[in-house]
Amino acid sequence: MSNRTTFIGAVEIGTSKITVLVGEHNGRELAIIGRGECPSRGVIKGAVVDYKAASECTHRALELAEREAGERIDVVFLAQTGSHLEGFYNEAAVNVKASDNMVETGDVRTVCELAKAKELPHGRMVVHHIRRPFRLDGRLVPGNPENLVGQRLEVGYWTVHGLEQRLADTIHVIRGFNLEVGELVLSSLAAGHMVTTPEERQNGVLVIDIGAGTTDYALYRDGAAHTTGVVAVGGSHLTNDLSIGLRLKEGQAEKLKLRYGRADVVTRERSQKVWLDGTFAIGDRQFPQQAIEQITAARAQEILEVVKSRLGNAFSLENCAAGVVLTGGTAKLPGIASVAARVFGVPAHLGEAPSWISENLRDPGYHTALGLLYCGVGSRTERLGARGQGGGFLAGLRKLFSQS
Repeated sequence: MSNRTTFIGAVEIGTSKITVLVGEHNGRELAIIGRGECPSRGVIKGAVVDYKAASECTHRALELAEREAGERIDVVFLAQTGSHLEGFYNEAAVNVKASDNMVETGDVRTVCELAKAKELPHGRMVVHHIRRPFRLDGRLVPGNPENLVGQRLEVGYWTVHGLEQRLADTIHVIRGFNLEVGELVLSSLAAGHMVTTPEERQNGVLVIDIGAGTTDYALYRDGAAHTTGVVAVGGSHLTNDLSIGLRLKEGQAEKLKLRYGRADVVTRERSQKVWLDGTFAIGDRQFPQQAIEQITAARAQEILEVVKSRLGNAFSLENCAAGVVLTGGTAKLPGIASVAARVFGVPAHLGEAPSWISENLRDPGYHTALGLLYCGVGSRTERLGARGQGGGFLAGLRKLFSQS
């Protein structure tokens, strides 16, 4: 980013809604000057399944955001989620070349290139190369190892990759509005950097972003993202469970979830009932409050347990001293922090945006979009502890669209 004023668009194409924020960055400060939202259509579990429908609602949100900002967006940072995203770890080591064993720029460049050199299966493309801390003769080096003395330099990368076609679909939606995508950013990384502190990431913290169609997670250790993943289950599944269990239409089930759903069961009397609308009009009905809580609690606990299972040995009490931070729209479900604490065995709380964020953007549903602006202001994904594609990412996009 140059010192000229740049208008950054943060776009999250979610299952339930499209969120767009516009940030004005003058090289020193960021001001959020525009917001646009639209109910989502044509998107299921992070995947575009109806291009026309997804484009129409995304373009509407972009129009609203640009109109409020009074400016045209220069570059878009686009959130990515979906079960097609996968990750693997690969590491490399080199012997320090200098006779005095002082690490030089070439040593760092070589070991990084080797650690990122693992080939992907056909049809897949790198989204992030997330670098873990260097090690020099076995000792952890939190920063740049240049000019340190040692004999063996090691580094590893957690590489996140996705299906080229899925990535191209979301990029096409933005390009259809005559905008360019500057970077694809994992939803979990974007949200994670808005709701955790550098100290928490250093001590070890797990961020779980529960959206409508997917649940994204990022485990931080030693100050950097260690492991990421996506579970294709989210808040809409709670709604669907209520719809089936109570024989309701989807809209009615969503209403009950928002009003009475919980991640734990606190209602003790089976006879205690609640009204669907509370208007007592024809068609208004009563439902056992305990049954509602039991249905939503079962699914909420399942989501958290699946995340823990996916993490496997990467998660332990020792490397997650800062606990669990929950974010995303479904994280507002009452009682979910206490359930997360029970499932993971560490403290858990609902994430909060930094104090400088205005009140109307402090809802957990905005954390991902806010994190995307953070990427735009910083040196792109380097601020997320990820050494992104840079030219490689953009070259990948050119490859995609030259084939389409």
